[in-house]
Amino acid sequence: MVTFLAGGTGTPKLLEGAGSVWDLDDVAVVANTGDDVELGGHLVCPDVDTVLFAGGDVLDRERWWGIDGDTTATHDELDRLAEAAGLESGPRYLDDDAQTAGREIARWRRFSGVAEFMEIGDRDRAVHLTRTGLLDEGHTLTEVIGTLADAFGLEVDLLPMSDDPVATLVHTTAGETLHFQEYWVARRGEPAVDDVEFRGADAAEPTNAVREALADPVVIGPSNPVTSIGPMLAVPGIEAALEATSVVAVSPFVGDEVFSGPAAELMAGVGLDPSTAGVVDAYPFADAFVLDDDDPTDPADPADSTGSIDPARHVERTDTRIDDADDAERVALACDRALEALEAVS
Repeated sequence: MVTFLAGGTGTPKLLEGAGSVWDLDDVAVVANTGDDVELGGHLVCPDVDTVLFAGGDVLDRERWWGIDGDTTATHDELDRLAEAAGLESGPRYLDDDAQTAGREIARWRRFSGVAEFMEIGDRDRAVHLTRTGLLDEGHTLTEVIGTLADAFGLEVDLLPMSDDPVATLVHTTAGETLHFQEYWVARRGEPAVDDVEFRGADAAEPTNAVREALADPVVIGPSNPVTSIGPMLAVPGIEAALEATSVVAVSPFVGDEVFSGPAAELMAGVGLDPSTAGVVDAYPFADAFVLDDDDPTDPADPADSTGSIDPARHVERTDTRIDDADDAERVALACDRALEALEAVS
């Protein structure tokens, strides 16, 4: 049994090779829900859905979000109506009272559906409608995602990190507080990050299913440590569970060069070095790391100016770039070797 922590595109890409290394029936995936938004009354779960669509073999693998070949007739008509009516486009964050009204799971992340700032495909929208409808019928988020996973034929056990609301909010140097989706999708990573808040995390709890999954060895793929994995670590009980099990983490950096996304800017904004050394600092519970062959981080040299890893923590090296399933299998095999090394010394 092995459990993956998934957020963004890094870990989902790694999962493309998991079936060549592990029996997928023995794999659980705990997905970040801090990035979720309620858009026009419908709950959108981007990190959950990337795993859902990839496992169902319908993911748009060019963009690594949405459904391949999906149409956008409803989205396009929303844009047309807003323009024809003279309505302001862009993210329309609802007022403070609306943020804590209605369904609890959507707290602090509610946007109007007028001229929706995230492009939602028509088939993709059907998933959000079904998810929101089942929530309104009284099902938990875990139950709803399990139902959708069955509909897409997933082999892995896909779990949200919590059934409680946690919203990733980016505080900027311009004095604004932006939901992560507004910061990244609408603003394209501007203005600069001053801090990141996981609102609601203190009152959230991991589900029993997540607690059980985290009792198994854990792999953290090359995901953003701040906004992809950080919301999970902010939920009380999750980091303690990781400290009690074997954890292997794949760095999303080669030294101080990140493969993709806003990880460097976000890490710098919260006081972490934007590098593999910063990833090591972000994951003090990790027992082993998978690093790129060209990563200058030297685990045997504590004086290394590029950062170092406690030599008590195991290191596997490989080419960690993941562009296709073969790459994913190579990195997954390195993760498996690291887990075997940890088991051998336990």
